Amino acid sequence: MREREFWELVEEVFGRGYGRSLSRDQRLSKLGGMTVVEALDAGEEPRVVWNVLCDQMDIPDRDRWGKDHAAPPMPARFDVK
Repeated sequence: MREREFWELVEEVFGRGYGRSLSRDQRLSKLGGMTVVEALDAGEEPRVVWNVLCDQMDIPDRDRWGKDHAAPPMPARFDVK
């Protein structure tokens, strides 16, 4: 997943305003308490950040990928549970 695709999904799933606000304010416990923006700036894989955000916000798998997106493979080094 590219970062551009990440931001497209943020807007599609959460809405433009709420998604951007959530990305700046929501702390992700599985990523050391970083926000979405901090995690991406730190070099975390967008796919990982997306799954952690969706898990924390209780977004079911069927609703995570929007209409035009296929779920990209997870990086081998991270197992989201």
